[in-house]
Amino acid sequence: MPGRRGRYRLTVRNGSEVSRERPADLEQTLERMHEAVDEIRSSGGLDRVKMLRTFEPGDRVAGRVEISSGGLFRGADAGIDVMGDGRLIAYSGGVGRRELSSEQGASALELVREQLERLERD
Repeated sequence: MPGRRGRYRLTVRNGSEVSRERPADLEQTLERMHEAVDEIRSSGGLDRVKMLRTFEPGDRVAGRVEISSGGLFRGADAGIDVMGDGRLIAYSGGVGRRELSSEQGASALELVREQLERLERD
């Protein structure tokens, strides 16, 4: 349908910049997520910061890419944190985040896809 907004909302936080979009479907949303993660990683890592304690680059989040299907209580939320050292950490949930991991060595993007598909089936 022309003009119809997508079901999924993609939020990209890259440093202090925030953008939101609604791709047409889950595939396009995941494709945009992949592109956004690559953009954040290509901007380089973060430096060590000393405040009350020392924060190493791997302790700092350089960017976050989230997918939400909406709904305050029943929506499916998952995303990827791009750490300051370039590592990717997949997570599920909005306010109460849970790190996703795989014994099979799945990529962060694959973990997000699996999580969203599982949540949509339930």
